[in-house]
Amino acid sequence: MAPSAVDPTVPGFGALPVREEKTYPPARIFPMKENRFETPTPEQPDGRQKALAQPAGSAAIVIDNGSSAVRAGWSFEAQPRFNIPPIMAKYRDRKLGKTYSFAGNDCYADTTARGHIRNAFEPGTGVVTNWDVMEHVLDWTFLKLGMNNAEGSIDMPIVMTETVANLPYSRKCEQETPIMSKYTVNPNARIHSYERNHLRGIWRTFPSNGRRLVVLLPTQQGPHRSGRVIIIQRYPRDTRLRFQGDIEPGNSPELGGWHAAEYLLKLIRLKYPSFPGKLNVSQAENMLKDHGYVSKEFDDEIRSYLDWTGLEDRDIVTQYPFTEEVIVQKSEEELARIAERKKESGRRLQEQAAKMRLEKLMRKEQELEYYKKLQEKIADSNKKDTKRLLDAEDMKDEAALERAIKELEKSVKKARTKDVGGDPEEEQEAPNFDLLDVPDEELDEAALKQKRHQRLLKSNHEARARAKAEKEAEKARIAEDERLDRERRENDLEGWLEEKRAIRNETLMRMKELDRLKADQGNRKSLASQIRMKSIANLASDGPRTKRRRGGDDDNFGANDDDWGVYRQIAVGENASDDEEGEEDLLGNLKTIEEDLLRYDKGFTHEDTYEAQSDWSRSLLHAFLRGPRPFDAGAQSEINQIHLNVERIRVPEVVFQPSIAGVDQAGLVEMCGDILTQRLVGIPTINRDDFLRDIFLTGGNTLFDNFDDRLRQGLTALLPVDSPLKLRRADNAILDAWKGAAGWVGSSGYKAAAVTRAEWLEKGGDYIKIRLLSPCPA
Repeated sequence: MAPSAVDPTVPGFGALPVREEKTYPPARIFPMKENRFETPTPEQPDGRQKALAQPAGSAAIVIDNGSSAVRAGWSFEAQPRFNIPPIMAKYRDRKLGKTYSFAGNDCYADTTARGHIRNAFEPGTGVVTNWDVMEHVLDWTFLKLGMNNAEGSIDMPIVMTETVANLPYSRKCEQETPIMSKYTVNPNARIHSYERNHLRGIWRTFPSNGRRLVVLLPTQQGPHRSGRVIIIQRYPRDTRLRFQGDIEPGNSPELGGWHAAEYLLKLIRLKYPSFPGKLNVSQAENMLKDHGYVSKEFDDEIRSYLDWTGLEDRDIVTQYPFTEEVIVQKSEEELARIAERKKESGRRLQEQAAKMRLEKLMRKEQELEYYKKLQEKIADSNKKDTKRLLDAEDMKDEAALERAIKELEKSVKKARTKDVGGDPEEEQEAPNFDLLDVPDEELDEAALKQKRHQRLLKSNHEARARAKAEKEAEKARIAEDERLDRERRENDLEGWLEEKRAIRNETLMRMKELDRLKADQGNRKSLASQIRMKSIANLASDGPRTKRRRGGDDDNFGANDDDWGVYRQIAVGENASDDEEGEEDLLGNLKTIEEDLLRYDKGFTHEDTYEAQSDWSRSLLHAFLRGPRPFDAGAQSEINQIHLNVERIRVPEVVFQPSIAGVDQAGLVEMCGDILTQRLVGIPTINRDDFLRDIFLTGGNTLFDNFDDRLRQGLTALLPVDSPLKLRRADNAILDAWKGAAGWVGSSGYKAAAVTRAEWLEKGGDYIKIRLLSPCPA
């Protein structure tokens, strides 16, 4: 016998331990960001005046024409003046009879304009396909730069970037734009980032004989392809740089910033299919830009990303706009006054009800006294007077009067008992069933009716007696079970605990089985559904069907109580037990057993209970959807939240593993490794180490944290041990293209590559000049 089982002096033994509530640090909540209208952009004519004051040939309008943003400014300034998306919105207001057109961020200023936004670029590429939009955006740009010439032409040289390997037709359409009237120069876009860093003298610390591997990765804000790897070689006898090789578009990753944002948007919509907020690509772009990063060890990190340890730091919450339900909080004084009013109202209702019961009781007593006097009067009257008195009270005979008196006495007694207190059933007299033993032949019609009434009363009386006996027996059984259970616990605590554990495990198994059966009911191919359909088919075909005659009905289903058991068989199949498991309160029984284990089993804690095991803190799905904190389904602020966790590393990883997004292409490491280990090997005039000494990374996608470390790690595994591998990023991956083009203005290469309007009119829109890093003409 365990001493603690019978010793009540053991402190804390037998008391239900209190579960400690967990506290959670506040979540890191970031507001939702998207492209929107801030302030109108005024015209800036001072730039043109400054350009006219510059030396001849050293001032030009520089436009970095990217699919994510059009950056425009003057070549002699350090920063572009405008940075707008290449979009346009145009619609006509029929009520006012006016046509409105917007460009850039102005498209977000009007609600109607948002629904008419068009992009100048083909989604997923850097090629302009809608030249009406492009012309409108350029017209807006020149207007804001102060180039509002009455002739509708631009009297300043223009340097405009284009995508690598731009299509000749696209370049021709660009040069045929009506506003391009004087000079047009079309250098390659991201190559200017290469030039920018070269002209700044940064490369002097990276001697490589002018041979470099340039990785072009456009910004995550734009709809570019993920990039190209370009081999650039500088010959000692020729200072001109040229393309040695270019990876074809089919061999380069087709997943860029736009694709990454679309992929993130698809993941969010799949994660929150009923999200109430409005989701768009610009929101996904900002989420990816602010919270995405490249994992150094993706496979290892993704396995443990949703672990509860440290999930508070990895889970990012983005809050969307919401309207919280306003709940008026009342003061304690107001609540006290309301409670007092309710109490007073209840008291008045009770008094009114008591008064009404008393009045009703008085009326019944008066009526009872009247009928008793009538009975005494009838006893002294002849038959004629008796009939007259009974007819006056709508009674057939003296038996009806006696029944009315008994009913009134019973009702008065019951009302008095209710007011005074006590058990009404104890004070009730046993009903009289004397007519049940008299044969029907000896009774008249009124007596037969009274006999049927007594038979019904007897059935009700016996049913109430049986129910009361069963209730008392059930109470006695429960008390006896509790006594035996207490004796077993006091005499053999370990055996009692082992029995409770076994009952708990059995209850859990039954609950799981019921859940499985319920889940199988929705699957028509499951065994439970097949059994159910078989039972229904058997019911439909059981027994021969006979025609019903007029006025008759041969359907006797339900006459036997066993017939109703078929519904349980249809609901859960033939595995339903006789004790109706589906109707048992398994959860309540389990909770009672666990409370006993918590009181007497030191090894059983709140963390081992069914409630704790099925709690949200143990759910991987909850960690994925709602993070490491409880979720309040009634709070609008939490309903309008998006949790980013695994998406932070999954989306940037697509550059290295496109198969994650379902794209059958090589990743960036494989593509660079193919060039360095295959294409550059075996060429006598090329030394691979010259390219390894300076791998140049440019573009917004290279700004992801750990990007260069991940690329270096991947290339190190493919190259020999003693390879001089060095990677570096552009000075400013976003603005280097514009700054490189601005710095190039005024140089000898710029003067040699400029195409005048006279040359364009003479030689056509397909004419270009071979220049520094220019592609060969098609």
